[in-house]
Amino acid sequence: MTLRVAIVDDEPPARARLRRLLKGQADIEVVAECGDGAAAVHAIESLQPDLVFLDVQMPELDGFEVLGALEVARLPAVIFVTAFDKYALRAFEVHALDYVVKPVEPERFARALAHARQRIIERRSTDDGVSNLIRQLVRERAHLARIPVRSEGRVKVIDLGDVDWLSAADNYVTLHVGRNDYLVRDTLSALEARLDASTFVRVHRSSIVRLDRIAELVPDLHGDYRIRLKNGAVVPMSRTYRARVEDRFGRRL
Repeated sequence: MTLRVAIVDDEPPARARLRRLLKGQADIEVVAECGDGAAAVHAIESLQPDLVFLDVQMPELDGFEVLGALEVARLPAVIFVTAFDKYALRAFEVHALDYVVKPVEPERFARALAHARQRIIERRSTDDGVSNLIRQLVRERAHLARIPVRSEGRVKVIDLGDVDWLSAADNYVTLHVGRNDYLVRDTLSALEARLDASTFVRVHRSSIVRLDRIAELVPDLHGDYRIRLKNGAVVPMSRTYRARVEDRFGRRL
């Protein structure tokens, strides 16, 4: 069995050290090396490695935010790499298999790798329902907070707290942030599953709005409503999703 591994660290010497420690492992194939969180999200989604050595402290997206940007059901096994022990508890809270402290010592690294190898083999050989339960619990508590987007040749990180509403465009989603729009390659349904349901609500098959941005609900001639946001944007609300909005406000329209 070959384990496909990704190395994520913004420091080239740290990546090189992990490469050296993995060298000579007959069952290891390093499929990606990333120097920042946004590149890590893309690599993990596209290459689907079995195991990721993930640095905690990185610019733009840190290690925890990288995990938050991924689909929970497809998360790889993770070993966090950190310069500080203080991150250990949080690492286990997001169900990392292990963590190692920089500079990574060979013996500690070997134990963490052996632990990961055993867990990955177990995951491949059986599905006893416990892993599904863990994934479900993580899905319920780990809401997406930030989204990396490409803008003008750079990767910009958008805080979900700044997003007024989201709209679908084929296999892309437009994030409407004030006067600016940002395109993300994803589906609206996939993003909806990772948003905080107490903050965002689906109002149309092609629209999601942030609840605290709603200024008024304007009825039309057909018994539907249009939602006017505080910034003046108008978003249609279909009858299919009307009950969701009513539930959020705790009253019928």
